[in-house]
Amino acid sequence: MELRNIKKLYYSIGQVSNMIELKQYVLRYWETEFPHLKPNKNSAGNRVYTPKDIENIKEIKKLLHEEKFTIKGARQHLKDLKSKSKVLDINRLSGMNVSTLKKIKNDIEDILTSIREFKKEL
Repeated sequence: MELRNIKKLYYSIGQVSNMIELKQYVLRYWETEFPHLKPNKNSAGNRVYTPKDIENIKEIKKLLHEEKFTIKGARQHLKDLKSKSKVLDINRLSGMNVSTLKKIKNDIEDILTSIREFKKEL
């Protein structure tokens, strides 16, 4: 029987600890230091990590262990990246073609007109 690499939706702290090669207490400590690292808990109260959580942990580990950031520096670096990604999203929206934006504007105006007419009927 062939074993496949199955991706799961949730992983336990023990599984994540083995995957990332960090002690469980380190993961729990990082939760207190990095605001965006907040794994959910299951009905039994155990931490459950998503693949996104695991990617965040890998990034934190890389910053701290390979790039030699301090915890404070890594926290600030991640915060700066998040701010930068918001700017990129705004730039992506501003790159929408003009006809799409005009259609959205017209649709909003139609909705507002309908609301005004409805209010007059009351």
